[in-house]
Amino acid sequence: QVQMVESGGGSVQVGGSLRLSCAASRNTATRYLMAWFRQSPGKEREGVAVIDRKGSGTLYRDSVLGRFTISKDNEKDTLYLEMNSLKPEDTAMYYCARARETFYELSLLPKDFTDWGQGTQVTVSS
Repeated sequence: QVQMVESGGGSVQVGGSLRLSCAASRNTATRYLMAWFRQSPGKEREGVAVIDRKGSGTLYRDSVLGRFTISKDNEKDTLYLEMNSLKPEDTAMYYCARARETFYELSLLPKDFTDWGQGTQVTVSS
C-alpha cells in the first residue's frame, strides 16, 4: 500500500516562506506523476503544482506562479513544495498526491490522481 506523508506546514505571516515535504513509498517519485493540492474549508480541492516522473516538466496554477516551486528527490522518494511570498489566500490544508502509473499528462485536476497523503496545514496571517 502506498504511503505518502506530508510535513513542513505551519503558521507564518504574510510574505513568509515554508517548505513542504512529502515522503513517499519506494520508487514512487520515479514512476508516478506527483502533485500538490490544497483545500480550504468550504472550497473544493485545487491543484497547486505538478511535476513529471523525470522532474523536468512542471505546471503551476496561475495564482502561485513565480512564488511556489515544486521539486523532488527521486533517490529519497520525496516531493517538495517551496512556498515564498505567502499570502492569506494560500491558507489551506496541503496534500501531496500521485497519479496512476500510466498517467503522464501534467494535470492539476484532482480526478487524475488516485493516491493522497493526509495533509499538512498552512496558515498565513496578516
